[in-house]
Amino acid sequence: MGSLETGMPLKRDLHLLRSSSERSNSSNGLFSQRPRSRFARFVRFKKIDYLQWICTIAVFFFFVFLFQMFFLPGSVVEEEKSANNYNYEALKFLNELDFGENIKFEPSKLLAKFQRDAREFNETVATRKVLGFGYIKPKLALVFGDLSVDPYQIQMVTVATALREIGYEIEVFSLEDGPVGTVWRDIGLPLNVIATNETIKCTVDWLNYNGILVNSLKAVGIFSCLMQEPFRNIPLVWTIHEQILAARLRQYVSSGQNELVNNWRKIFSRATAVVFPNYIMPMTYSVCDPGNYIVIPGSPAEAWEADKFLDLHKDSLRMKLEYGHDDFVVAIVGSQLMYKGLWLEHALVLQALYPVFADFRSAGNLNSHLKIIILTGDLAGNYSSTVENIALNLKYPKETVKHVAADEDTNIVLSIVDVVIYGSFVEELSFPGILQKAMLLRKPVIAPDLLMIRKYIDDRVNGYLFPKDDIRVLTQIMFQMISHGKLSLLALNAASLGRGTARNLMVSESKAGYISLLENILTFPSEVAVPETDKEMLTKLKAEWQWHLFEAIADTHYQNKTWMIQEILDKVEKQFDHTHWENSMLSITTNDTFLYSIWVEQKQIEMANTRRKREDDELKDRTDQPRGTWEEVYRNARRADKTLHERDEGELERTGQPLCIYEPYFGEGTWPFLHRTSLYRGLGLSTKGRRPGADDVDLPSRLPLLNNPYYRDVLGEYGALFAIANRIDRIHRNAWIGFQSWRATARKVSLSKSAERLLLDAIESRRHGDSLYFWARLDRDPRNPLKQDFWSFCDAINAGNCQVAFSEALKKMYGIKHNFSLPVMPIVEDSWSVMHCWVLPTRSFLEFVMFSRMFVNALDAQFYDEHQKTGHCYLSLSKDKHCYSRLLELLVNVWAYHSARRMVYVDPNTGFMQEQHELRSRRGQMWVRWFQYSTLKSMDEDLAEEADSDRPKRRWLWPSTGEVFWQGMYEKERNLRNKEKEKKRQQSKDKIQRIRNRTHQKSIGKYVKSVPKQMEANSTALA
Repeated sequence: MGSLETGMPLKRDLHLLRSSSERSNSSNGLFSQRPRSRFARFVRFKKIDYLQWICTIAVFFFFVFLFQMFFLPGSVVEEEKSANNYNYEALKFLNELDFGENIKFEPSKLLAKFQRDAREFNETVATRKVLGFGYIKPKLALVFGDLSVDPYQIQMVTVATALREIGYEIEVFSLEDGPVGTVWRDIGLPLNVIATNETIKCTVDWLNYNGILVNSLKAVGIFSCLMQEPFRNIPLVWTIHEQILAARLRQYVSSGQNELVNNWRKIFSRATAVVFPNYIMPMTYSVCDPGNYIVIPGSPAEAWEADKFLDLHKDSLRMKLEYGHDDFVVAIVGSQLMYKGLWLEHALVLQALYPVFADFRSAGNLNSHLKIIILTGDLAGNYSSTVENIALNLKYPKETVKHVAADEDTNIVLSIVDVVIYGSFVEELSFPGILQKAMLLRKPVIAPDLLMIRKYIDDRVNGYLFPKDDIRVLTQIMFQMISHGKLSLLALNAASLGRGTARNLMVSESKAGYISLLENILTFPSEVAVPETDKEMLTKLKAEWQWHLFEAIADTHYQNKTWMIQEILDKVEKQFDHTHWENSMLSITTNDTFLYSIWVEQKQIEMANTRRKREDDELKDRTDQPRGTWEEVYRNARRADKTLHERDEGELERTGQPLCIYEPYFGEGTWPFLHRTSLYRGLGLSTKGRRPGADDVDLPSRLPLLNNPYYRDVLGEYGALFAIANRIDRIHRNAWIGFQSWRATARKVSLSKSAERLLLDAIESRRHGDSLYFWARLDRDPRNPLKQDFWSFCDAINAGNCQVAFSEALKKMYGIKHNFSLPVMPIVEDSWSVMHCWVLPTRSFLEFVMFSRMFVNALDAQFYDEHQKTGHCYLSLSKDKHCYSRLLELLVNVWAYHSARRMVYVDPNTGFMQEQHELRSRRGQMWVRWFQYSTLKSMDEDLAEEADSDRPKRRWLWPSTGEVFWQGMYEKERNLRNKEKEKKRQQSKDKIQRIRNRTHQKSIGKYVKSVPKQMEANSTALA
């Protein structure tokens, strides 16, 4: 794997893998060459006596003899003989092999990392206590490629049932329909089939779910949506059961197709955790390991395949492998990992079986019926020849011991044998799959008493166990299992019980694994309840797969699923190539990209400067216009006509409309939920991810604050309000302005065509005057199932601290030192607005933004330091980059109610309008003096004067959220223009005066006009 610590790395001490002869030779070489030369030099220079020299050599060889006796591996072998009861005399030919005892699996550290992060999340945030209300259940989305019958559907139905029992709410999605859809509906889970084409569009608002579980490679197409904003940070668990992609990746690496490998690595990196059912598969996918691999053992796949095999092969297959009906066949199987000590372990098993072989021969039949198959290794290695040599050295006749590669049809081999012996002594972290397969095929199994094996096999009940340190017990077990050349009744009963055990093997571990993983990777908002994951609840879960739900469903496509997965992978890789081609068309070459980007940047700067200069001139003209004459107005209008630009169809259609509704969005995942009619216009919160060909507004160019990712996240869609209000005349020229969240379209609470028409009629007729129209109600919000009042709901979605944060922000905003009660939001049957779905007159909208800018500035001063440093915010139970965006979602209600605006609810389907919180019922409860325009305007001008005059060096958010203007600025600009005009006038006067004061040269004499040549010629002729 790419990072072995997250998978199951195989550690091997290379020194211990060397043979005894190699180590002894190296040791002898160590004491033969070097000491001899040093000793010769010592004798030469010191001139030691000859007798002393002989004694020294004798002492030296004496210590060498002691060293060989007590320290070299030969002595260790002697000790192991007595300790392990192994007969090493017959295995001298394998003296170059060792056991696999130093092969160790390291459990994944990924889960420990998740647990450490979860502990940090659960810590108290800042200095305030946070509360979890738990009004709604956590929601999970299960995504499948199709709904055909397979063992993975059985597993996920079982896991989903367990998750629902501990408190999760689950919704199932599939890219294709199938017969298993009835199973999901029967157990009471909603099912949605996502319509797909060549490019899967994001037709689901995945933000509604706390986590997503994607099952198998067949659902890999959904990653094209989940890798886009705003869905790329949702916790995602991807379970992979198939080896098909691993084989492809090996081919790509060997052929040098690194681009495909890198693209697949990006997909694997999107998952929070990639789950495998055993510890071998993470190794096969190591080339794409980004450090998020984890193993959750347990799958009904082995049982499913065994049932299918038994249904297809009801007759004996012994003749196919050239074995007779009277032969007693023993299969020796082992670990899927190939290590050097495996040969020695298999040789020990063969040695233990030799007395049984001899007993068969002594029965009078020289052609013994005992046959042995070693089912391990592969055809590529030299394992077959090694097995043959080991068998001959152990005095087995030729053709008695046969090697069959494990990558062949293992089920056929296991189906014809009588007994299966597990011949690997290495401790593993999950039950061996091949041993489970043998039990499912009703074969009695014999295995060493390893920890993971004896956890599921009871000795002499559903299998047989022998101590790995005493191989002679294996011989005794074999004699007990055989009666007159056949299996004993006790062995047959053990095989029958073993099948029942293997059929539901590790079900509890699978359920507990998914529950523990989700517990550690999911973080819940304060309104979401935490599932019950205590041990008592887990023990109540049934330890069996949900086989009975699939008994009546026929599997008609099971044989073609490999081909189907190959086709899906081809489609995904074609999308890789298409994306790569598009990217290559956008950029010329790697070397020219940098120069091209510089040219583009310079061009954008020039265009921005030109546009800013033109807008400033227009703004200056507008400020001068009311104070001029009609002739000046006409002159300015003619000047504006010269700067007219070509406008697109959307802008032209919106010109005559009284209303424009803006839809803020962030990322390509929101595109399917945005409208393309002239009534709506998109607002891109980021320069990247804007819709091609759409008349959307690039908000970061209008408000540079949104280029900062921190404020883009913490403000959310509220940042779009500030960007539009900033010099609004340049972008919005309609009398009314509205906003609608793309999530309202996803929840099907956006305005219908009839509702849009009725809303426009009410606006044009001014039926309700200066009003706030909204169509997303608080009492129908999924986060508010208990129909709570305004402040209770606000506390529920803000960790119980909404009122505290609101109070502190108002105190700082208005400069109040003492404590005071919050603005009254009455508890009545009427409802409030949520999700930024409302319409206001443009002038009222600017007034609301004026209030909002000061309120957000107070919130920023309250939260910024702690939130920026640690990521914690006491409006959330865990780290949350959105912090107070949920509080801002409800702010428009407080302003509209206490500024005496009428609030009208518009039914998004029918367009029926109903006024909420009528004005006469608000008397005596509104804080009109605090929210009236004159108060807010004076506060705004005070802040603008401070920003313009004092220019404070402290960090201050307010000047970055919009225009900074006060009356003094206009006077300063007018005085500056007057000074410039006066300066130009004075310069003109000075120039004229300099011209007049120039000194002119006086004439030296009178000028005498010369006589014309023609007259001179005439006078000469007369003469």
